[in-house]
Amino acid sequence: MSFLEPGSDLLIAENLSKSFQAQGQDLHLFSNLQLKIQAGDSLAIIGRSGAGKSTLLSLLAGLDQPTSGRILLNGQDLTSLDDTTRAELRSRHLSFIFQSFHLLPELTALDNVRLPLEIRGDAQADQLARLWLKNVGLASRMQHLPSQLSGGEQQRVAIARAFVTSPALLFADEPTGNLDENTGREITDQLFRLNQETGTTLVLITHDKELAQRCQRCLTLHQGQLLEGVI
Repeated sequence: MSFLEPGSDLLIAENLSKSFQAQGQDLHLFSNLQLKIQAGDSLAIIGRSGAGKSTLLSLLAGLDQPTSGRILLNGQDLTSLDDTTRAELRSRHLSFIFQSFHLLPELTALDNVRLPLEIRGDAQADQLARLWLKNVGLASRMQHLPSQLSGGEQQRVAIARAFVTSPALLFADEPTGNLDENTGREITDQLFRLNQETGTTLVLITHDKELAQRCQRCLTLHQGQLLEGVI
C-alpha cells in the first residue's frame, strides 16, 4: 500500500455505528458517524469520560470492528479484512501511544523500541532504535528497564517506539494522562515537534481542551456524533 500526498484523504469513516449489549439492552455508542482525516493532519478528538473516544480510536485503527459502516485507510476497507491482514497493515503503517505506556517490562528501553522493527524484519532495527532514543533524549538510558525509568522517561520510550517505524498515521490516546503537569507539557512539546518534523498524520484522543487546541483540527465527540470545534 502506497500512501497519499499531504492533503489527500488518508482515513475515512462512513456511516460508522457501534452498539453493545448492556444489561439486556442495546447501547448505541455511535450512529452513522462520518469522519475524514487528510494526510499530514493533526486532529484532536475530545469529549467527556464515557463518550466513546477510545472505542472510536480502536475502530479507526482496525483494532475493533464497527456494528455497521466502514473505515477506509488510503482507500482500503479495514472492515472487510481478516484479523491477520489488519494486524499486518497496522504493523506497517500505524503506530500508537497510550496513557499507560504499554512497554514490555522485561525488555530494556532499546529492546522495546527495536521490537516492532524486528517483528517486520528490518535490517536497521538496532541503528534506528538507537537513533530514536537519542531523538527523545534517552541516549544514556537505553539499557534501563521500564521499572528503572520515570513515568516521563517511559512515555519518551513509547514515543520513540511509535515513530521508529515511520508510520503514516499515529494514534495517541491520552498520552499525558499518567504524568504530572510539567512532565506532560514536556512530552506533548516533544510529540508535536517530532510529528511536525516527520509529517506523520496525528490523531490525538484527549479530554484536555488546551492540548486539543494545539492540533490543526479539533472535533468533539458528543452523543455519538463528531462536532466541529471544542464544545
